[in-house]
Amino acid sequence: MSAPTNEKTFKDDLYHQFGILGAALASPKRLELLDLLTQRERSVESLAGETGMSMSNVSQHLRVLRTARLVESRKEGQHIIYQIADPAVIAFWGAFRTLAINRLAEVRELLRVYLDNRDCLEPITGEEIRERLRKDEVILLDVRPEAEYRTAHLPGAFSIPLKDLDRRIQELPPDREIVAYCRGPFCVLSLEAVTLLRQRGRRARRLAEGVPEWLAHNLPLEVG
Repeated sequence: MSAPTNEKTFKDDLYHQFGILGAALASPKRLELLDLLTQRERSVESLAGETGMSMSNVSQHLRVLRTARLVESRKEGQHIIYQIADPAVIAFWGAFRTLAINRLAEVRELLRVYLDNRDCLEPITGEEIRERLRKDEVILLDVRPEAEYRTAHLPGAFSIPLKDLDRRIQELPPDREIVAYCRGPFCVLSLEAVTLLRQRGRRARRLAEGVPEWLAHNLPLEVG
């Protein structure tokens, strides 16, 4: 890239580069892929299976995200593995979702109708869960797939993937309230976990925050 010759050229070049990032975020499908990759790295095949897209479409969208320096890739045998390019991208994604909730009434309405109407209790907040964990009052349960838990999880969280929860429910202390979380405010895994736990007679609530929101608050995570 040649050096800008004047202030106008500088601004034009600068906003053009900003536009590359904005264009990468202009597709709902690319946002879905980015959301999945904030949880852990994934192969093209895995992303295609989880999103219902063809591998060719997934690859095309990932190339756009890579051009915007939001994701990186590497070859592993016959597979191409994609991952988030930098932890700052995860923090950005958390802030992006929070902005959408705060500024778009349609997003809040979707959350109210689809999530809140299925849960008779308000989700517990991140501040509240931190205080109750300090007092050893609750069990924090991560119901995402185990690979996502190993990549990064909230401090003190216990891992039982949703698909295993019914047969492993006895591993959870019967006298403690359970707070389940998954991939963030738009994820339904924790809501399904809370429904199951209540059906089995357990006290349970949902934490709407996940790893991206935790990073956005500059809070530490655990790995492994």
